[in-house]
Amino acid sequence: MADADIHFYFDPVCPFAWMTSKWVRKVQAQRDYRVDWRFISLRLLNAHIDYAAHFPPEYEAGHTAGLRLLRVAASVRREHGRDAIAPLYTALGTRIFEEHTGTYTVDNTDYRGTVGFLDPVLEELGLPAHHVDALENTDLDAEIQAETDEALALTGRDVGTPIIHFRPPEGVAFFGPVISRLPSDEDALTLWDHVIGLASFPGFAELKRSLREKPQLRAFGVTDAEAGEQEDWHGGSRRTQKG
Repeated sequence: MADADIHFYFDPVCPFAWMTSKWVRKVQAQRDYRVDWRFISLRLLNAHIDYAAHFPPEYEAGHTAGLRLLRVAASVRREHGRDAIAPLYTALGTRIFEEHTGTYTVDNTDYRGTVGFLDPVLEELGLPAHHVDALENTDLDAEIQAETDEALALTGRDVGTPIIHFRPPEGVAFFGPVISRLPSDEDALTLWDHVIGLASFPGFAELKRSLREKPQLRAFGVTDAEAGEQEDWHGGSRRTQKG
């Protein structure tokens, strides 16, 4: 999508990427921006990490499920074009974060990366059922890795998802912002302008706090009318060990 105003790099299992994407869609609708939804894999990004030593037990299965869903997204993009990714991400995110409560991980397998989860999504979107085969197609990983590397080249490697590139190729790029509450339409624009203004300042690198509220998503048991419990995330995740 050569004329995109925003490149938004997402992993479908990241709740903060999903929350930020909802905010960006509000901005997109009011500013008439074109968004190219691109891929960044948490599983590939953390390929060098010992999950058992550094992350809670469900993380490896969850990140692997995200990679499997990105393979499907890559397959869909190849066959149906870049415009097919926005509705696919919406459908995946809605099922994962808005319609589900409880765990997805059973016996070290995350249901989000299975045919049983994906089949109704493809049916809902009118996409061919053969795209489920991409869940196992590791040949697609090179394409996802290349896009992950593209995103990290914009920000540096010590980040997560999402990554936003505004007015590419020369425009500003940054990780986040990490938000736990969805702003109103009016506040969405105010937040956007502040974020872009700060990120565009020459020499600016980071503004951060590790305390995060659980996001206002049904999957976390938090409604739009309440604030989620605060947790202390270090290293951009709930790692159990630093480094």
